[in-house]
Amino acid sequence: MGRSRRTLPEELLLLALDPTTGTTAQPQSLDLGLAGAQLVELALAGRIAPDGDRIAVVAPRPTGDPTLDCALELLRRRGAPVRAVNWIGGPRLGLRQTYLSHLERCGMVHAVEGQMCGVLPTTRYQATDTAISREIKARLDSAIRTGVPPDPRTAALAALAHAVGLGKHLYPGNEGRSSRSRLRDLIRHDPMGGLVAHAVMDVQNGAAAQPRRSPAPAGRQAAGPGARSVQEPARGVPAQPRHGSMARAVAH
Repeated sequence: MGRSRRTLPEELLLLALDPTTGTTAQPQSLDLGLAGAQLVELALAGRIAPDGDRIAVVAPRPTGDPTLDCALELLRRRGAPVRAVNWIGGPRLGLRQTYLSHLERCGMVHAVEGQMCGVLPTTRYQATDTAISREIKARLDSAIRTGVPPDPRTAALAALAHAVGLGKHLYPGNEGRSSRSRLRDLIRHDPMGGLVAHAVMDVQNGAAAQPRRSPAPAGRQAAGPGARSVQEPARGVPAQPRHGSMARAVAH
């Protein structure tokens, strides 16, 4: 994969970055969105594909992007398709900082040191060229305004932006209500983006239980009151670890 084109995690992060304050909107859900954006980017690169509500590795060769290749290798090591909701809900410590640091190395943002309450060091990130963020948002604006089905990359970006709650950040107030609604509707234009976006929302809603069971075969009697259930216990989403005290805080 060449580096001439920005990846979806990078674009999602740039959309969330406030050009004035240097903070990111929806920081907690954004972490989930970045993990989901990696899946979509790997799918667009032909490395993974949806398998029902699961993700299967179909071509394990590296993409050339270290962060994406790390995710691809972790998926490959699973040995079997993994539920998108379980993957996105797993611990993703430092993923947002990884992408912020990458954008800084690429010259798209620069770090601004500061202090919280005059004591705790913080780092905020200011865009060095706001035209990049405007170009990304313009693609969403065009899809919303024209109603023309967008390309898969833009459709997936719209789906992820909606899933992590960026709608009110991108289209605030009552005047942005119709745009937020149309942003949500774009989720249907890309199957992989839709799968991942719904998984992100399920994790946030705590709805990452077992997938629906198939109906019992015809002619099979329902279990009686004393029958023993053979259904496996629901597997929850891996809990996010608690963060301890930080010597350095990254702006949210």
